[in-house]
Amino acid sequence: MLKAGKVKALGAMSGTSLDGVDVALIETDGEQIFGFGATGYRAYTSEERMVLRKALGKWPGDDLHEARVVVENAHVAALSRVEGADIIGFHGQTLAHDPHGRGTHQLGDGAALARRLGLPVVWDFRSADVRFGGEGAPLAPFYHYACARYMGVREPIAFLNLGGVGNLTWIDPRHSTPEAPGALLAFDTGPANAPVNDLMQERLGLDHDRDGVLARSGRVQENALELFLDDPWFLRMPPKSLDRDAFADMIGLVRELSDADAAATLTAMVAAAVLRGMEHCPLPPARVLVTGGGRHNPVMMQMLGAALDCQVLPVEDVGLDGDMLEAQAFAYLAVRVARGLPTSCPSTTGVRAAVGGGEISRP
Repeated sequence: MLKAGKVKALGAMSGTSLDGVDVALIETDGEQIFGFGATGYRAYTSEERMVLRKALGKWPGDDLHEARVVVENAHVAALSRVEGADIIGFHGQTLAHDPHGRGTHQLGDGAALARRLGLPVVWDFRSADVRFGGEGAPLAPFYHYACARYMGVREPIAFLNLGGVGNLTWIDPRHSTPEAPGALLAFDTGPANAPVNDLMQERLGLDHDRDGVLARSGRVQENALELFLDDPWFLRMPPKSLDRDAFADMIGLVRELSDADAAATLTAMVAAAVLRGMEHCPLPPARVLVTGGGRHNPVMMQMLGAALDCQVLPVEDVGLDGDMLEAQAFAYLAVRVARGLPTSCPSTTGVRAAVGGGEISRP
């Protein structure tokens, strides 16, 4: 077990958007946040991103040597830039997620990182949750709860992460712990940046629709939007989680559209999925705080603001760092794992009981 009191924890996150590795240092005891430290980012090169794209959907036992080298080298490079950590939280690169089938697969060996970095590394955060009947995702909600308490919030709010996949955390911070009944509800809302990014790569050779420029020039095709919302996913009760490519047919729904109309329609699908997800919240949140890359897309943010009956704000408006929130989350969760505290519960992943996931590797 980790020593009691404040710890400096360094977290790393490489999301399904495949843009790069975020790293962030926080000071925490695994319950409260005491402060935020240095951050860093190491982008994947176009060649590395191509290697990782080819590895998406693969499982342990497949030939993943090249992708593993990319993931581990990028993480070592990023983590080495921040000094002063006592412990590291390493999420790895998600390649496949099928919690009620083959499980969940995050590429990267935490033991190898511990040896190379000379620090204890907590990793494989999701497997224990899946073994006990959970979705294995999302895992940031316990950290979102800690952020709400850090902010001094006294009414229900929601965090919306728009990465490759969108996920929502509804929080009632009046409860004393995140695992308390009624404190949290979390689930994936649907696809977010991934299909838009895939469209841009396929048609224009670009990584993403920067500033929503292409979507802004297009028109939303309502027929395609309605077909998207007919998916049975939206009728499932949360908690629930998605693989990055679970809605792969979205591209097919906009196949015959112009580039601009396709981008506008896919972006509208993201907002519509969030609106459907909000119907599950026990009480309407006073604010939705948006994190992840999607908050940089003004068209996506405008669509969300028009769809939702509450304030929609980037997390920077409340003093948080939306680029680093998930990296901070895995720093926080690493300390919880080292202290034997739960990292997920029935209302966040559907796991049978509150469980602490993660394996600890020492140098």
